[in-house]
Parts: sequence; C-alpha cells; structure tokens
Amino acid sequence: MPAPPVVDYRTEPSHYRHWKLSFDGPVATLALDVAEDGGIAPGYKLKLNSYDLGVDIELHDALQRIRFEHPEVRSVIVTSLKDRVFCSGANIFMLGTSSHAWKVNFCKFTNETRNGIEDSSQHSGLKFVAALNGSCAGGGYELALACDDIVLVDDRSSSVSLPEVPLLGVLPGTGGLTRVTDKRHVRHDLADVFCTTTEGVRGQRALQWRLVDAVVKPAQFGAAVQERARKLAQASDRPAGDKGVVLPRIERTLEADAIAYEHLQVQIDRAKRTATLTVKAPAVPQPNDIAGIEAAGASWWPLAMARQLDDAILHLRTNELDIGLWLLKTAGDAGGVLACDRALAQHANHWFVRETQGMLRRTLARLDVSARTLFALIEPGSCFAGTLAELAFAADRAYMLALPDDATRAPKLTLSLQNFGAYPMANGQTRLVRRFYGEAQPLAAAREAIGRTLDAQAALALGLVTAAPDDIDWTDETRIAIEERVAMSPDALTGLEANLRFAGHENMASRIFGRLTAWQNWIFIRPNAVGDKGALKVYGKGEKAQFDWNRV
Repeated sequence: MPAPPVVDYRTEPSHYRHWKLSFDGPVATLALDVAEDGGIAPGYKLKLNSYDLGVDIELHDALQRIRFEHPEVRSVIVTSLKDRVFCSGANIFMLGTSSHAWKVNFCKFTNETRNGIEDSSQHSGLKFVAALNGSCAGGGYELALACDDIVLVDDRSSSVSLPEVPLLGVLPGTGGLTRVTDKRHVRHDLADVFCTTTEGVRGQRALQWRLVDAVVKPAQFGAAVQERARKLAQASDRPAGDKGVVLPRIERTLEADAIAYEHLQVQIDRAKRTATLTVKAPAVPQPNDIAGIEAAGASWWPLAMARQLDDAILHLRTNELDIGLWLLKTAGDAGGVLACDRALAQHANHWFVRETQGMLRRTLARLDVSARTLFALIEPGSCFAGTLAELAFAADRAYMLALPDDATRAPKLTLSLQNFGAYPMANGQTRLVRRFYGEAQPLAAAREAIGRTLDAQAALALGLVTAAPDDIDWTDETRIAIEERVAMSPDALTGLEANLRFAGHENMASRIFGRLTAWQNWIFIRPNAVGDKGALKVYGKGEKAQFDWNRV
C-alpha cells in the first residue's frame, strides 16, 4: 500500500484540474470534468468523473469562492461536462488501495463539504440545482442529494443509483442513506430496493419514488435547468450589486513540529502525541462598521482566524494521525475578540458578515467531529471570550487555572451573545445547550453572565469549565490528565467522544456523522469489504467477492 501524500487543502481556481466555475448574473455553474490522470495519489485513474480527495478539495474551495467573492450569485448549478455521465462517485480503485484512515478521513471531508452546501442553503440564501445530464451513481448521487433541486435527463439510459452495498460491500459514505429517507422521504421499502440494486432507477420511476424533482427530455434539459435555477435565485436575499471579498491564499510556515499562521500557532510534541493550538486575539483594533469591515475584507480578524483554524484542523486531521490529543489555548486581548463579536451580532444581516459567521460555524463544527481528544487549557494571558470561548465549550474537558490571590494574572472567561445561537453544532444545538442538556436554570445563569469577566471559581460555579486547579496543583493535574488520555485506546476514545459530544438531540447531519463513525468505520475494516477477496478489493478484477456469511 503506497504511503499517502501530505495533503495541502489550499488551492484556487487557476489550479483546478477537475472543476470549471463560471458565472452568469445570479447563477453560477460548477461543472465537473475530472482529469483521469489527476489523482491526488498515484495508482488509479479517475474515470467516468469519479472523484478522490483532490476533486473534493477543489469543490470545497469553489464553494468558498462563490460564498465570498460573488455575492451576486443566488443559485448554483452543479453539473458535468462529460457526455452521458454526471458522476460515478468515489473512485473505487482509490478506495481499494487506501488505508483505513485515508478512507475515513476522505469520507468525513466529503460529508463536511456536502453539509456545507446545505448550510449555505439554510443560512446564506444560496440554492443549489443538481443537473444530472447523465448517469449518476454512488457519491455522485450523494452530491446531488445535498442540493435543493435534482433534475435528471430523461434519455432512457441515465439513472440515479446507490450501488455500494451490492457492488462493493460497503455503505454510501457521504450521507446517501440518511438523505434518501430523512430529506427526500423516499418510502423505506422503496429505499431498500433502490439501495440494494446496481442498475439504478431512471426517468419517471425516479420521479415517482422522490429520488429526483424533475425529469426532462434532452432537448429541453438545459433550458429547464436554467429556469429552475433562476426561479430559486428569485427567493434569495443575496445582494446583486455588492462587491465580493477576494480570498487570498492562506499563508503559513510549515515546519517539522510546528505550523505558524498570523492568528494561530500549532506546536506538535511527538513524544507526548499532542498538538497545542494557540488561537490569537486580534493584535490591532478591528473595524466595527460595515464600511470598515468591507474594506478589511479577508483580513478581517473573524474571517482570517476562521480560515487559518480550518486549515490547521484539516492539516492535523489528515497528515498527523498519531497526534491524538489537541490542547486548545488562546492568547491576547479578550476585548478585541468581544469587539468583533459585537460587530458580528450588530451586522448579522449583512451578506459578508453572515458569510463570515457561516465560516466560523462550519469551522467549529469541523472541530467537533475531528476524532481527536480536545482539552482546553485556560491560563494567564488567555482570551477565551465570546467566539473563542466556543473552543472551551467544544473541548472534552476545560481546565482553568485558579489564582484567587492574584486577580491581575488570573485568567478570565467571558461570554457574549455569540455563544447563544451563532455557532450551532452539526446537530443544531449550541454547545452550551448541549453542555446543560437544554436545562433552563444553568442556561439562564450563563446568559445572565454575558459580558462579565469570570475567574476560575465563577466559571466553575456556572458549570462552564471542568476543573479549576490552583497554581500548586495545575502542572501536575493537567500533566496527569494528558498522560492518562494519550495512553488510552484511540479507537475507544473516538467512540467515547463522539457519543458524549453529541448527546441528546439529533438531526440529519448528526445522524450522517454518527452512522459513518459507527457503521462505515467498522465495515471498512471487515474482510467482506477489504479482505483479499473482499468486494472492494476484487472490484474491476473479474473476480467474485467471497463473503464470510456470519451476520454479527
């Protein structure tokens, strides 16, 4: 098995190999035209518009460009430039030769990208039309399912399918099963038939089963898609005349054991298997009016910090598999963070502020599902305030140093309005609601504390931190907690953390991630899928899979 490449998630349209992005007034078109020889790793060809991680990195970037650089865009057509094929899904040969970790991280990122499409539809006024101009299978149909509207060409051959179970012995990896039932309300017996056949469903039957929203003859297909996209665009409140915000390349210095960004420092301790992520407050005053915020553009601290943190999370998650514990720290002036929070709240209806808040929301949600232990360390010089306090609330544990005899040095935690709805988790709950199981009394007490600088004892009394050791016990208590944690089974911890972080309320997105973690993770290591004679291994070799028939 070849070693996976070091993955860089930074790209831009001039470097795309697989997507063509174009604009026509309020409608953007994302057209898939995968370069067969453009795989992110060697050993396979991306035939029939099949995709790998590199294809999805470009899709993620293109969505960001549409969100920020083109506020005039109100709807997006997702289609293919290849004749009679929309997308055949994740490349099977890539999956068959990849490590378990690579497969799971690949599925997780593609899930997040498709969840991001739905997030923009819900929060940003961006609507998506999947224009299926040919056969659409597996992950290709899962991409379509993330869109608001699915139009299938009625050419007597093009179909939609989820053939993973009968063909590959695995599950659809990016939410297909859940979206078919929870989102499209396909009757469960019809969904059972659909998901256990390889040939797919065409034409009127696909429409009757609710697998698509329209079927259109080839001669009318292009016009029908445009009409539906423009109709969706009419309901959007994205501005037609505002200038977009260009997203420059994220600058960083990458060393063997460190990554340095303007607003973030990552330090890796390989012996201890930990990474310390220190997010920095704005170093200079930030604008608080729309004119100033627009002038700052991508350098506005909330957006710049979010982009850098997102890049660091993706880098660590993909390229540093042995680093199982992330220590979350902050540094700088809490007042600067809270000033940005006030601007975010005051101008929440402005398109650029709304998109920035969306970027923060998706980045924090990515942190929640990153399958790493998260400990927050609240120390002197910290600024766990407002938006940055979400890092402490995302953590599995938060340790806050108590210095009752030194009020000047004692770290503080401060809540803002942003902690009460701006950044819901994947399950739709805020981290504070999750923390207190929605109970009214502790939530009301926390809300009453908005704007107060809370020392360790006050934060502990409100239930906002896990422990508040004093300076005598701090070093030993945190050291022991870290050493104990990294000594535990990473597999067991992944299951433990996913269960505890997403307690209580569930929705479609949390079920997609939960089912991926619990079932696909297991299936990906079973011999029926990846053994020498497993379905994923023998695909394309002219051999028949040999299954262990025990049902467990």
